[in-house]
Amino acid sequence: WLCDDLGPNKVREETMRLFIACAIAASILSLQGARAQDAIADFYRGKQIFLRIGSAAGSGYDLAGRIVAPYLSRYIPGNPSIVVQSVPGAGSLILANQLYNTAPRDGTVIGLVSNGMPTAPQLTPDQARFDATKFTWIGSNAPETQIIMLSEKAPATKLDDLFKVETIVGATAPGVAIYDVPAVLNALSGTRFKIVSGYEGTAQIDVATERGELHGQAALGWISAKTRNMSDIKSGKLKILAQFGSKPHSDLPQIPLFPEPANDIDREAFAVMISRQNFGRPLILPPGVPSDRVKALRSAYAKAMDNPDLRKEAERAGLEINPVSGEELDTLTRQIVRTSPAAIAKLRGILSQ
Repeated sequence: WLCDDLGPNKVREETMRLFIACAIAASILSLQGARAQDAIADFYRGKQIFLRIGSAAGSGYDLAGRIVAPYLSRYIPGNPSIVVQSVPGAGSLILANQLYNTAPRDGTVIGLVSNGMPTAPQLTPDQARFDATKFTWIGSNAPETQIIMLSEKAPATKLDDLFKVETIVGATAPGVAIYDVPAVLNALSGTRFKIVSGYEGTAQIDVATERGELHGQAALGWISAKTRNMSDIKSGKLKILAQFGSKPHSDLPQIPLFPEPANDIDREAFAVMISRQNFGRPLILPPGVPSDRVKALRSAYAKAMDNPDLRKEAERAGLEINPVSGEELDTLTRQIVRTSPAAIAKLRGILSQ
């Protein structure tokens, strides 16, 4: 119809005008993007970013943070240096509370927290002084399957034994999987875990297990075990009795899945606990960090996770890389918040005992 109404010359003229207009618009957008990148680079250049890890030195979380830090620095505009700091205590609650309430909100402080933090405000509101949906999630190295891992000297030698004999497991504090999961399993499924809390981190629990003070751990991340305990697993000094999730981890095809409870509310409560596995070892920002810096940090993290040198280093250390984006973690957090009041009430009742 253009040819009929305008004629071929006019069509060429209008097409050229449209092409020029699009080119100008693209140039403007490109210039704006470049200016935004320059502004972020100007902010970060010469600065230090503090990556604070809410777990003890030597833990799987600590390892994940220290591996990613130098690579993350490469991809942040302005290439700020990254200083790694350990802030252990209360299973990352100390760090999460600091990030939410007192940390700078300018993108110079990042936290690496335990995957129990998304549910902590609902399950332990007296200790969690934050709203998990208001954190900005940067990303995670991978979802993490949790396992029940015990010493060869433990009285329980297979999954069924956990319902028959007392099994002493170590933990850091309420709000973290290695404490919350066995407590919930005792109430919903009838396991007989005795939980001894107050350890600084999983490395210290390993030492206590080796000394015979404990039988092991009831919700340890498989990647953490793979990183630190593989020789003892291969030798038989440590054994894996069960794993949590909807399907076995590819590394653990012969390890049984822990069964879900039969009751609907109990099953929903169990699902909330297990959903925390999807967060892996998440990096977060305090609320209120400017959106352009959030975007830059998320992009830098994604690029770092794709770096072949990081992947080789992670493989040597036994750290899995299957990244989860900040946007995905934000969606998962909001799904947890929508858990039914009945299931949350049940979990609170269990964890407050």
